[in-house]
Amino acid sequence: MKEKIVQFIEENKIIAICRGIYGQNLVDLVSALYEGGVKLVEVTFDQGNKDCIKKTSEAIKLLNSTFNGEVKIGAGTVVTLEQVFAAKSAGAEYILSPNVNKEVVQAANQLDMVTIPGAMTPTEILEAHFAGADFVKLFPAGTLGLTYAKDLLGPINNVKFIATAGVTPDNLGEFLKLGFSGAGISSYLTSKNLVNEKKFDILKEHAEELVAISKRI
Repeated sequence: MKEKIVQFIEENKIIAICRGIYGQNLVDLVSALYEGGVKLVEVTFDQGNKDCIKKTSEAIKLLNSTFNGEVKIGAGTVVTLEQVFAAKSAGAEYILSPNVNKEVVQAANQLDMVTIPGAMTPTEILEAHFAGADFVKLFPAGTLGLTYAKDLLGPINNVKFIATAGVTPDNLGEFLKLGFSGAGISSYLTSKNLVNEKKFDILKEHAEELVAISKRI
């Protein structure tokens, strides 16, 4: 099963990061993204919300029941073992983190979830890789830039990378051309303002644009 999710991520490339969006708004958003071709959605744990485990778990369950496997749902900002277990219980098939925590990576691996910890430096990237990460999330990719990413991929060419934070239509193609497996994208696909204004048609168009770029590489 885990190998299938790895392959699904490599084939579909675009992970939409949903942060602080719940209920019908989340369903409508993911429906629009799916219509636009995006089939990977990350629902984050909001670390500043004391009810984040309950809210994120409910959101993952809702999306799984609504999309029945057509959209692969992951949990984001997973930083504790409790969140790993909650993500698994809710039906998440992969987890993403902003940092490298060996215990989190190994626990998720044991639960047969794909692991995507976040890292910035070569030391962190290789620590994640040797801990058993399936992908390493270069974070924040947009701030670090394409030159930094290219320099990393010279010596560290045995790691599968996901570019996250600051990835846009202007640089997505360049990250993929460098050899990145995919990208995590938030505001361009999941803008709270557009969601609250029910402008899901715009977000569908954004999804179509990013998917088209990913298919050209």
